[in-house]
Amino acid sequence: MARFHGKTALVTGGASGIGRQTALRFAAEGATVVVADVQDGPGAEVVTEIAKNGGTAVFLHLDVTSEEAWAAAVSAVTEQFGGLDILVNNAGLGHAETLEETTLALYEKVVAVTQTSVFLGTKAFAPLLKASSSASVVNISSIFGASGGFGTSPAYHAAKGAVRTLTKNIAVEWAPIGIRVNSIHPGFIETPMMGDTAQEPYVATTPLGRVGKPEEVAAAIVFLASDDASFITGAELFVDGGYIAR
Repeated sequence: MARFHGKTALVTGGASGIGRQTALRFAAEGATVVVADVQDGPGAEVVTEIAKNGGTAVFLHLDVTSEEAWAAAVSAVTEQFGGLDILVNNAGLGHAETLEETTLALYEKVVAVTQTSVFLGTKAFAPLLKASSSASVVNISSIFGASGGFGTSPAYHAAKGAVRTLTKNIAVEWAPIGIRVNSIHPGFIETPMMGDTAQEPYVATTPLGRVGKPEEVAAAIVFLASDDASFITGAELFVDGGYIAR
């Protein structure tokens, strides 16, 4: 299947976890992929894997918290590919502290990587997206952007909740010009962010009785970015094994 033949997609946090699988899936379906991350080695490995499978990709070192870095990314993508059709704002930073344990510095760092990056990236690439004939933005929020979770990680909850609402706001603004903007809300997914944490508490609160795989989230992201979702904008797609349905 080549749903994305002739299209260029940029995925932040593309070096690992959900971002990596998303980059691989886009490439497998014909897209040229810009793998954006601060992890140079792992990012280059994703590009190598895509190339071995016959796809096209480049790695772009990108600090998603920097407005200047986003401007440089726009210039690089314009120079190499002439435009951008799909933007996946996936980069994020978690934490496990309670409210009292969360310092202001930690709060601001989590918000910068997880929330402010979505604003900066979407704004920076707006001209290229508007120039595309079928542009789409997919923002990665979380079940924790729509629930209180376990009562910890307040910065992460606040950031993901903001991503959820910002997505709807931009979707309404851009709907008249045909740019679709949606959010994905992963549940407990087996990624580096989960680390070596015991999975039992996550499994116990997930109706399907297991944690998810990055590939399962990537499939949902690619769907929302594709023309198969041509009448979907401002929507939230939960990929959470039923967590929010409890």
